[in-house]
Amino acid sequence: MTLVFCLFTGLEMIVSDFQCYQNNVQHHTEEISFQRLIVRRGQNFSIILYFKNRGFMLDMDKIIFITETGPKPDLSMGTRAIFSIAGSNLKSPWIALIKSNGANFLEVSLCAPPMAAIGHYVLKVHIESFQGPVLAYQLGEFILLFNPWCPADEVYLESEPQRQEYVMNDHGFIYQGNKNWIRPCPWNYGQFEENIINICLKLLDKSLNSQVDPAMDCALRGSSVYISRVVSAMINSNDDNGVLNGKWSEGFDDGTSPSEWNGSVAILKKWYATGGQPVKYGQCWVFAAVMCTVMRCLGIPTRVITNFDSGHDTDGNLIIDEYFDNTGRILENKKKDTVWNFHVWNECWMSRKDLPPGYGGWQLLDATPQETSNGVYCCGPASVRAIKEGEVELKYDTAFAFSMVNADCVSWLVYGGKEQKLHRYTNSVGNFISTKSIQSDDRDDITENYKYQEGSPMERERYMKALQKLQPRGYPEHPRASSQPAGPLSTRGGGPLGHNSPTPPQAVSLKLKLTQPAYLGLDINFVLQTFNLAPQFKALKVNLSAQSMLHDGSPLNVFWQDTAFITLMPSEAKTLPCIIPYSQYSEFLSPDKQIRISALGEEKNSSERFLIDKIITLELPSIVINVLGEAIVGQLLTMQVIFQNPLWEEVGDCVLTVEGSGLFKKQYKIIIGILKPQSKASVTIKTVPFKSGQRQIQANLKSDRFKDIKGYRNVNVSPGL
Repeated sequence: MTLVFCLFTGLEMIVSDFQCYQNNVQHHTEEISFQRLIVRRGQNFSIILYFKNRGFMLDMDKIIFITETGPKPDLSMGTRAIFSIAGSNLKSPWIALIKSNGANFLEVSLCAPPMAAIGHYVLKVHIESFQGPVLAYQLGEFILLFNPWCPADEVYLESEPQRQEYVMNDHGFIYQGNKNWIRPCPWNYGQFEENIINICLKLLDKSLNSQVDPAMDCALRGSSVYISRVVSAMINSNDDNGVLNGKWSEGFDDGTSPSEWNGSVAILKKWYATGGQPVKYGQCWVFAAVMCTVMRCLGIPTRVITNFDSGHDTDGNLIIDEYFDNTGRILENKKKDTVWNFHVWNECWMSRKDLPPGYGGWQLLDATPQETSNGVYCCGPASVRAIKEGEVELKYDTAFAFSMVNADCVSWLVYGGKEQKLHRYTNSVGNFISTKSIQSDDRDDITENYKYQEGSPMERERYMKALQKLQPRGYPEHPRASSQPAGPLSTRGGGPLGHNSPTPPQAVSLKLKLTQPAYLGLDINFVLQTFNLAPQFKALKVNLSAQSMLHDGSPLNVFWQDTAFITLMPSEAKTLPCIIPYSQYSEFLSPDKQIRISALGEEKNSSERFLIDKIITLELPSIVINVLGEAIVGQLLTMQVIFQNPLWEEVGDCVLTVEGSGLFKKQYKIIIGILKPQSKASVTIKTVPFKSGQRQIQANLKSDRFKDIKGYRNVNVSPGL
């Protein structure tokens, strides 16, 4: 009788094992943690239930699992699920299967549906036994993420090298400078660093949508489109207590200059530590880099994109208007249209069931607060293919994205209170669109993903298609819509400036050319090259000027001007050497170190004018990082960081910042103090690597005269014993 009684007593659980190590490795989350369960939707994970008095009996016991997420879990909204071992009549997209059944334990394989909401979950179990009470247990918490390894997930990415680059890689490069001098800036994304996953999920909870309706917000978190729009809005702080304050004017004394940042981790941790107060300051590459960190952490394949000569069209007519005075100086734009020397955004990989077939894949997302989208400062996701094809009516913000890569530019001469149209440039916006190569330090040019070859019939057809689609929305009628061109079409250069007539043959060619690299602290040496293409004598007056620029295209003060009178016989070429002394530009230089040199030429006794410009980004010497010895997990690693003051003057307030995911537990700041003119210095840093694999050290040196002397070193860390 005793034996029979034991067999039919209620099944009692004593402990559960979430098998965090095995599950996290299989779900590619071991970089985040081994101590807590972090799994991806659409993929099985196993847990073990240990029992007190006997094993599980399929005929006598019923085990029901319950998963809940959000503040008000609800079956109908998908934020609560009730399911049991396969074979039950409970209908749920969640799955539970017996993996092994032992004398006093049961190993169960669980699987979240590939469209489940991501976020924090609670896992509960109810055990019903024959002739026993119903026992309820809360097994614990886990985190559910998007799954680019699962073919049924909308963020599925087929290529394993791409998954490794766009989800797993925790460092990379962001391209800056200008189209003639493209500079890779190293960045520590650090999406798997300690507490970053919690910060990313807290960011979702702080969003406007979550504040208004937290239950609905959690229910919608299964959508990569929804998540990407929420994150795009939350990276900036224009509508909410987002992560970063943007600032494009000068003066960052009450915060950190955008160019000083080496990575996202310090920014996200500072935002979290202050209870969600925006961090000062960010610009486009910082917004994009932090968004890349958040999206990769959540499991959405993401990359950072730089567009050189990026249009910012404020009125939606696909034209960027630029205004110049008679010295060639660019003027503050009354329309606020600008061409950014470079602009940085993200691409995220996802299917788009909300769009016609064929528009999934890479989607543009821009966290930089430029214009509002449905009343909120966010941008995208806009299908990259839709941008290329001119399908500007498709969601979201595709028309604005199109203008960033393929707007036309019109230049205007302002004098005597009047405006004279000079040129329309069809190929000056959207150049060398760049991203880091897959598993390489090289740069990939992906311009062809965004538009057909400039000047080709296909490119012009897509431009006209986009224009025609925008006109019914009430945008101003675009001059290009008429059958006759409204003015001369030209590539940007030294062509003649006409009125509303076909472009006449080019009479004089002007070109600005550096004669040696432009380094901060040295004089800028360049030449104005002129060539008479006409069979007649030409007498020219050329006004030259130089002014500092912010990288978003905003003009600053003119600090150098000159006038040249040049006579040219037919087919004659002349070269005018020019020098801008360091002493003349040093006090006017913006933090972006961008200088615009322009030349406006006019022919004697003629209304023809010739406008050319050249953007120069002043170069800085790189920091050199030498790793001394082999890098092994758990063993002391020594490195030498060598840097120099590039100026012929003393600089103060020097601070060296060093970081690197898997190598340093936190960002290191070393006070250097004063550096004498042209002096070199070095510091020795010791650390203990705690993650194996390919790692990167990022370093930045700032002073009271410059903010962003940078360097990096790739380090391959071997596993410890």
